[in-house]
Formats: sequence, structure tokens, C-alpha cells
Amino acid sequence: MRITGWSGGLAAAALLLAGCGGGPGGGGGKISDGGIVLAVLNDQSGIYADTSGRGTVEAVKLAVEDYRAKYGDQAVAEKIDVVAADHQNKPEIANSKAQELYDRQHADVILDVPTSSAALAVATVAETKKKVFIDVGAATTELTGESCNKYTFHYGYNSYMLAHGTGSEVTKDGADSWYIVYPDYAFGQDMTETFSAAIEASGGTVVASDPTPFPNDNFSTFLLKAPGLDPKPKVLGTMHAGGDLINLVKQYNEYKLRDKGVDLALGLLALSDIHSLGPDALAGTRYTTMWVWSFDDQTRAWADRMRTKLGKRPTSNMAANYSAALQYLEAVQRAGTDNADEVVKQLEGRQIEDMFVRNGTIRAQDHLLVHDAYLAQVKPSSEVAEEWDYEKVVKTIPAAEAFPAQPDPACEL
Repeated sequence: MRITGWSGGLAAAALLLAGCGGGPGGGGGKISDGGIVLAVLNDQSGIYADTSGRGTVEAVKLAVEDYRAKYGDQAVAEKIDVVAADHQNKPEIANSKAQELYDRQHADVILDVPTSSAALAVATVAETKKKVFIDVGAATTELTGESCNKYTFHYGYNSYMLAHGTGSEVTKDGADSWYIVYPDYAFGQDMTETFSAAIEASGGTVVASDPTPFPNDNFSTFLLKAPGLDPKPKVLGTMHAGGDLINLVKQYNEYKLRDKGVDLALGLLALSDIHSLGPDALAGTRYTTMWVWSFDDQTRAWADRMRTKLGKRPTSNMAANYSAALQYLEAVQRAGTDNADEVVKQLEGRQIEDMFVRNGTIRAQDHLLVHDAYLAQVKPSSEVAEEWDYEKVVKTIPAAEAFPAQPDPACEL
């Protein structure tokens, strides 16, 4: 194994994992450019670096290791490289980096891409280049709606899953009036739309909603506004993530809004966010997630392996990228080639059950991974048995409820 050139904050950062052992199997001669290249395009230096970043690259490398261990000399590709780049949460940079990864670094697939505006930009490049793109980090439903295409897959979660977990459950429990604040870009806009629909379908109302600058470190204007609205909302629903979410929660607690009758609901929460804030800052808060590291022996065993590499527990985003990378390699193995059209055929309709995915199916009609999700709750520090043991699953949301029953009719692959 050979690793080169990791520099955590550099946009051109790349990790190279050279294939070890064995020659190509039945698909020999059908692998382009002398090998397979998996590219991770994400935020390596900004507000989403902790939820994704270098940890996601390590997760993808681990998927390559497990693929090699499973197939040995029968592996289709003799060489597998993992490269990485930083899109800085900017769609124009994501666009140029995606083109560079596909054209100059010969990437066969781009993975991750948090920030919905960046993901939509990469989806357009993937369609133009006729290369596979498996998004994990973005929440926008447009990836499997009006912006869907043959080469793009949405793997992990979307705003519908988050809204129909947290939005519906919190509203049904009596917190039926909301003030929503959201980052002013595609992710926040989509989250606000889907949460509002879920809240209203559950008998609640959205008193008001406001966009905030992205990224942002001062939410005082919005937090001070909440208790003065008429009618006063029972819930402040934040659609932020990563560093923005951490800043907002700190300020929410400083202003003691809970004491003023305005509870907090989160659209998206990562394990790294809880660790940064400390569990007591969020104790009792419910949220929807695609994965919890301590869920069972299988998830814990994988999290133990990642902790050896990272020195910390992995986030759900890292787990999802591991699964997506492994499923891509399995699809190449079945196809006997890295030809994108053939790999797409192998992914469409695929049923998945692994460390990350439970009851999963990649829907052929829109390329959405449908799977079980979880309503979770943050533990108070008094219940934390070990470091990173911050989450408990309150309810498993079956795949059929977690995601739309039918594809978006706007999607035409």
C-alpha cells in the first residue's frame, strides 16, 4: 500500500492507494486507464470538514481494502487509486474540480460532495462527461428530481428523510408551531420546503421562516426574533449543519431560548457536532439520522476500525461513503469493466444490506437509495457510557416511510 500527498486544507490534496496483490480477474483488459480511480470531492477545510473531509477519504480507502480482501486475485482491477479534492462548499469550484478529476485524474466515480449547490454542479458535469457520481453529503431532493440524470446516484439521506422523521415526529408530539431558519443556498431552501410540508401534514404550522448568510457565525438577529413572533413559535427549527449549526446552538443556549418557551429542533445533526458542543448542550434533542455507530455489533466493529485510523469515531457520512465506494467496486466486479454505462446497469435496482444500509434498494427509476432511517436522541452526559456514546435510537423508520414511495415525476433518466 502506498499513500502520497495528503495536505488536509489544500484544494488539490490527493491520496493514492495503490492496489496490492493479484492481477485482474474475468474482466481483465476491460478496465480503462490501467486501473480504477475513486475520487472524493468534499469540504476538507471548512464547516463540513469534521463531518466529512479527511475522514471520508479514509473510509473510502477502507472500502478498497475490504474489496481487495474479498476478491484477491479475482479482483477485476489490478490497481485502484483514491484521490481527493476540496470544493470549499462553492459550486463553481466543485464544477472545475469535478472536470479536473474526471479528465486529468481519470476518475471513474466521484463520491461524497456535501453542499447541495456543489452536488448539483457535479451532477451536471457527470452527465456531460458520462461518468458515475454517487452523492452522499448533499440533502437536496433535486438530485433525484428535476436535476436527476443517468450517471448520478443519491446515496444516504435527503431532506425528505430528515423532514418526515424529525419534522413529523416533533409536530405530532405537540410542538406544532415552528420558526424555521435556514442557510441561504440550495440545501437550506430544499430543507425548509420539505420540513414545512411535513409539519403542515402533521397538523402544525410554520409561523415564519428566514434565510441566513452561508456560512455564518452570528445568528443573534434570528434568535432574538423567535420569542417575539406572534404567535410565538414552540420550536425554533434550524436547517443548518456543521460549523454553522454549532455556532447557532451555542448562541441559542446563551440566549436561553428554551427558558423562554422556544424549544430547538434540528434538521441535520452529525456525531462530530455533538462532540464539539458536548452532549449536555443538546441533551434530549431528537433528530433523524441515516446511521448510528453504536447501533449493533456490525456498526460498532466498523467504527472501531475507523477509530484506529482517525483517532475518533466516524460520522454517518463517512459510513455512507464507505458503503457507496464498496457498492461501486462490487458493481465494477459484476460488470467486469469500469465502463460507466455498464456500471450504472449493475447499480440500478440493486438490493443492499451491509454495515451502513439496512433494507436498502437503489431505485432504478430515479437512482435514490431507499433504506431504513432512525429517529435518534442526544443523551445527557449522565447517560454517556464512553466517549462518543452520545446517541440513542428512539425509533427505526422503515425504508417505505423514510423516503417517498414513488419517484419524483420530474425525474427523467
